[in-house]
Amino acid sequence: MIGIPIGLLYASAGEWLIHRYVLHGLSADDGEASHARTHHRNARRFRMYDPDYERLGVGWNAPTKEALGLAALAAVHVPLLPIAPFFTGTVLYSIVRYFNVHRRAHLDPAWAEANLPWHVDHHMGRDIEANWGISRPWMDHWMGTRKVRQRTRPLARRRATRKRAQVRR
Repeated sequence: MIGIPIGLLYASAGEWLIHRYVLHGLSADDGEASHARTHHRNARRFRMYDPDYERLGVGWNAPTKEALGLAALAAVHVPLLPIAPFFTGTVLYSIVRYFNVHRRAHLDPAWAEANLPWHVDHHMGRDIEANWGISRPWMDHWMGTRKVRQRTRPLARRRATRKRAQVRR
C-alpha cells in the first residue's frame, strides 16, 4: 500500500519535470509545432480555451501528441504491474487523470478556474515559466514555482468561449 503515496509523488514529479524541461525546454526551438507556440498561443488567444482539444486525434496537434506521449508513458510502466501493483496502478491512474483534467481545463475554462487555478495561472499569468504542475500543484509548492496571478475577471463559460474561438478562426 505504500506504493500509492509513492506513485502519487512520482507522477506529480514526472508531470512537473516533463512540463518544465521537455515541453518548455527542449521543444522551445522546434518551430510552429512546439508546445509554447501552439497550445499556449491558443490558451492565451481564447482565454484558456484550446479548440484543438475538440479535435483530439484529428491531425498532428498538441492534444494528439499529448495523448500519444501519455500512452507511451503508460506502456513503459505496465511491466511493473506484477512487481509493484499499487505503485503502478497509481501511476496509470495519474496518467489518465492528468489527461482528463487537462483536456477539461481547456474545453471548460470556468471549470479550470474553479478546480485548477494553478494551471490557469500558468497560461493566463504574466510568467508562463511558473506553475508547471497541471493536475496537482504539489511540486510547484515544493520547488517554489507556484505563482498566483491577479485575477481581473472570471473566465468565460464553455459555450461563450467556444463561440469566440470559432469567430476568430
